[in-house]
Amino acid sequence: MNDLKIEQTTNTPLVELKGNGNMCIKGISIPDNGLLFLQPVFNWIEEYGQQPSQKTTLEIALDGYNTVSSKCLLDVLRGFEKVKNSGFEVNVNWYYHEDDPDMLEAGQEFDGFINVKFSFIEVDKN
Repeated sequence: MNDLKIEQTTNTPLVELKGNGNMCIKGISIPDNGLLFLQPVFNWIEEYGQQPSQKTTLEIALDGYNTVSSKCLLDVLRGFEKVKNSGFEVNVNWYYHEDDPDMLEAGQEFDGFINVKFSFIEVDKN
């Protein structure tokens, strides 16, 4: 399976999805059209779910996102939840800045909706 990499822009995050199970979404997510931006991601996750790695780790380190991105991120997480429900290990590492309790709370809300293991990791602003 081919890896997927979408470079970061001023409005969109870096997205790296690797067939070996190591993945990340980092940056800011305020695209003009979130569904169009993330459609390749949804397609990749669906294909990955056919033959996933035994262990999947998704690192999410967002500095901010809009409402559309929130819904899209939930859909991304649901895709990985399907992988977990197929008997594979899925972990989400949710990074948040020490001075941004809203981002921690957002991760905790996603954790409440999705049946995968979340770890919350506080990082310095620098």
